[in-house]
Amino acid sequence: MLSRVLAVCAAMFAVSLSSAANAQNCERFLWQCQGYSGGSGGPSVSNPGMDSGFGQVNTAVYGALGGEPFPVSAVSLTDIDPTFLRQTVSYNTSEAPGTIVVDTRSHFLYFVQANGRAVRYGVGVGREGFGWSGVATIHDKREWPDWYPPKEMIERQPEIKKQMSELQSGIGMHGGPRNPLGARAMYLWQDNKDTLFRIHGTVEPWTVGKSVSSGCIRMINQDAIDLFQRVAVGTKVVVLH
Repeated sequence: MLSRVLAVCAAMFAVSLSSAANAQNCERFLWQCQGYSGGSGGPSVSNPGMDSGFGQVNTAVYGALGGEPFPVSAVSLTDIDPTFLRQTVSYNTSEAPGTIVVDTRSHFLYFVQANGRAVRYGVGVGREGFGWSGVATIHDKREWPDWYPPKEMIERQPEIKKQMSELQSGIGMHGGPRNPLGARAMYLWQDNKDTLFRIHGTVEPWTVGKSVSSGCIRMINQDAIDLFQRVAVGTKVVVLH
């Protein structure tokens, strides 16, 4: 009898664990949209349990994160309009679930889900004259990517060279907490060509909700990590002007 009770308890505990696991200025930053290297990030299962209820914000997701090779500090939420914090919202679109839609005017990125809903994130987008729109795909994903500013940028802003060193692919900066690409980057390609635009984390989370980048789509690091987990290479990205 005892063995039967223990077996039932073990089964219930396993189900519980399974449920829990399934629930969970701008020109000077032009270089953040350029080349990359670093460890590749394959698709992984996200943890929807970290999301709050429909139309609500779970501020706990913006605390410091462990399990990363570099520190991901807690976000000062007083610096960010709460409208731009992650939440699940109603979103009517003809795009299929799994598609990313970026509304640059509203400074929102939507990860489309079924039943007229989407996970919505606040983003920083290109300033006037640096905007970009169109349809692309995620060609690569990188965790804590290196970045390589173009030669033209170094010539125009020689002071940034002080922050760089000789890396495997040229003069650049190793991935890390000071790297302007942040904790994650997703690289957008069109017609088998690199657009040089990225969806990425940022070392300036207070710029989310603003038009400050040189065309790239920047996210709070915690949100970039969350989106990175949800999407796979090949994901369709629609950027609305």
